[in-house]
Amino acid sequence: MASGRNGFPRGPNLRNSSSFKSKLPPSSAVRRSSPGALGAVSGRVRVAVRLRPQNAEELEADADFADCVELQPELKRLKLRKNNWDSDTYEFDEVLTEYASQKRVYEVVAKPVVESVLEGYNGTVMAYGQTGTGKTYTLGRLGDEDTSARGIMVRSLEDIFSNISQETDTVTVSYLQLYMETIQDLLNPANDNISIVEDQKTGDVSLPGATVVEIRDQQSFVELLRIGEAHRFAANTKLNTESSRSHAILMVQVRRSVLGRENDFTSEHDVSSNGVNSFKPPIIRKGKLVVVDLAGSERIHKSGSEGHMLEEAKSINLSLSALGKCINALAENSAHVPVRDSKLTRLLKDSFGGTSRTSLVITIGPSPRHRAETASTILFGQRAMKVENMLKIKEEFDYKSLSKRLEIQIEKLTAENERLQKACEDEVERIKLEAQKQISEAERDCAEALKEEKMKCQMDYMESIKQLEEKWMLNQTKHASNGFIGTSHAAEGGMPSGNDEVSELKKLLQNEVQQRKAAELEIKNLKDCLLKSMKPELAGGNADIFNLQKMLEEESQQRKKLEEEVIVLRHQLSQLTLEASQTTSCPDRSRTGNGFVGLDSVSSLRHLQFKDASDGERPSISNLHEKVGLHKILSLLESDDPNVRIHAVKVVANLAAEEANQAKIVEAGGLSSLLMLLRSYEDETIRRIAAGAVANLAMNEFNQELIMAQGGICLLAMTASDAEDPQTLRMVAGAVANLCGNDKLQTRLRSEGGIKALLGMVRSRHPDVLSQVARGIANFAKCESRAATQGTKHGRSLLIEDGALPWIVQNANNEASLIRRHVELALCHLAQHEVNANDLISGGALWELVRISRDCSRDDIRALACRTLTSSPTFVAELRRLRIEV
Repeated sequence: MASGRNGFPRGPNLRNSSSFKSKLPPSSAVRRSSPGALGAVSGRVRVAVRLRPQNAEELEADADFADCVELQPELKRLKLRKNNWDSDTYEFDEVLTEYASQKRVYEVVAKPVVESVLEGYNGTVMAYGQTGTGKTYTLGRLGDEDTSARGIMVRSLEDIFSNISQETDTVTVSYLQLYMETIQDLLNPANDNISIVEDQKTGDVSLPGATVVEIRDQQSFVELLRIGEAHRFAANTKLNTESSRSHAILMVQVRRSVLGRENDFTSEHDVSSNGVNSFKPPIIRKGKLVVVDLAGSERIHKSGSEGHMLEEAKSINLSLSALGKCINALAENSAHVPVRDSKLTRLLKDSFGGTSRTSLVITIGPSPRHRAETASTILFGQRAMKVENMLKIKEEFDYKSLSKRLEIQIEKLTAENERLQKACEDEVERIKLEAQKQISEAERDCAEALKEEKMKCQMDYMESIKQLEEKWMLNQTKHASNGFIGTSHAAEGGMPSGNDEVSELKKLLQNEVQQRKAAELEIKNLKDCLLKSMKPELAGGNADIFNLQKMLEEESQQRKKLEEEVIVLRHQLSQLTLEASQTTSCPDRSRTGNGFVGLDSVSSLRHLQFKDASDGERPSISNLHEKVGLHKILSLLESDDPNVRIHAVKVVANLAAEEANQAKIVEAGGLSSLLMLLRSYEDETIRRIAAGAVANLAMNEFNQELIMAQGGICLLAMTASDAEDPQTLRMVAGAVANLCGNDKLQTRLRSEGGIKALLGMVRSRHPDVLSQVARGIANFAKCESRAATQGTKHGRSLLIEDGALPWIVQNANNEASLIRRHVELALCHLAQHEVNANDLISGGALWELVRISRDCSRDDIRALACRTLTSSPTFVAELRRLRIEV
């Protein structure tokens, strides 16, 4: 039976023309591999030796001769026989017998390299040996018919695909051959002269002209191998029917996202984890695996090469010789390594003496006829074991992937925001429609109730007028029929009759008043019920509520008009009583017809109509104390009803906002009452409004001294320490900031905890609170600067002693312009006093002063900073030391 390529039995191989099938016996149990499976120090080239089994030709020709090699795999030794009684012993990292399986070979030779590639290192697996000793079988076997015969190339990619993420990691492949010192693309045969490019800085070698194919699965990789092997040069020699005439080089680039895999694991186990790590740039590790199937070395007289095959053999032997020279130079630590003698050595520059983890498998045959070639191969492996590589991991930040992920996140959040906004708009529209419906129903019910009540009142009123007219007519008729004859009798008996009518009229008026009060009470109850039912649902319907309230106010004005009509009735009643008495005393006037003047007046009441009361205006708050009385308003501050107390303090706060009212409030004891509210009440609303009123009063210098005299700063500090509401803190900070602007109160303000309270309120982080704090610090620093200029202030700033400087420096460049302006001004005022210079320098304020002198938007502050920096000897010396020009 003819021997196949590399001396193994013939069978289907990678190329259409030849392949072979392993007849090796099944392997025994294989131990699990690890990066240290070759048992050597990290960085050294690992070398394993593999013995090919005898083929049919050798079984026949060498039947009478012993094998030239003896393997001792348990000791990792190999003996090369010189003769029957003498032999040389060599040690390798691994010794593989002719019975070693392809899986065993992969795990001890290539798997540690593949694992290093997955961690971000470069790795090289290379096969070297005489032609026909099994290099291509070891590396490139596809194993279509027998999967256990798969070579290192196929198994390496299987391991890579099982350890990467298809979503975040990529694998690209290039397949080349070095034929007659030209680099050709096996995936694109038209690309037959690829140049080598070397980075001048790093020395890395690359092939930019080679075809690069991204693969996603094992099947596509196997198809690429088939395409490449079909284009590889091979020939039939005496030593091998399918002898490779070129060096095959498989380059696999593995690009892994380390952080992306951690995030995938986190998302599976903790869905709610959206921490800061998800927005860190992923770490990309780039590993390169190079699998080199060298063409076999051959002796011309044994291979029988001639013609073009002879030229191919010369080229192969020259490149292998150049590789051997480089290995010798590296093994001997020579200063010069001739890597430029061949393109093969240039391509393998990183594999020997570079940054790659390299594993070399040397293949030998058992035949004593080829002992010289076997010895040369063994010595090549021994020299390669002395080569040391410096392994370097290759990783970088993947900002492009992070940007893409953030864009996707932004799109998701934008879509979610739009969805929530649409849902919110729909909900608002639904509530609005429902509110409008309820408002219309309430308006209709209220209008009907008001209309019925109005009609009832009008009917009762007209009925009362009618009864009064009838009584009056009856009374006048009786007086007219009596004449002068019964004058004395009428004088005696008519008066009681008139008194009875007056009492009846009074009863009617009382009934009218009671009905009016009952109607008014019912209207009030209807209004209260309407407001209670509409309050939780009509948050968005303020305009409709306002219209309804306006209608109720108009009805109230009509009720007032009704009261006026009742007053008119009472006046008419008094007139009727007076005329009745006059008629009784002077009956002759009744005959003349003048006695009916009262009747005409009463009849004219039928034409009275309700007038619109919308022209009436409520007295303004500024004039309220004139109408009600300021003492009365202040007395309501002590009311037991919390609502009354809140309204009263609101009125006082609004009055205090006008400078004209402040003196009256203080004279009436309003300041003491407001401080009493801060001292005794825990209601947040009352304390907020009271603090605002105190802040308004504190704008006056005289009031500031009164506030301090009555312990106001202590109360404000206590309120600041207890309060959490930003608006309350804003009011308190505003009051303290106003007090900080008084030159006379500096020491006392600090001793009673005003500065500490001001700094304590920065915990709120609310811009309005921080703005008031910054204003107070600026006022205090300005007063200190003025006192230092006048010579009344000595020593360090009280602000610095109370620890305000770090906060000032931190907020000197605050995003809020109002905060930044106050802090910049405070910093300039502190710097004007020479005694503060060293503290400002040590606290980092000098840099902020330089920035203010250059970049401040306000000319006056910028000029003040420049003047301060140039006038202070301490600052000038420090700027000169730092070589900073102002």
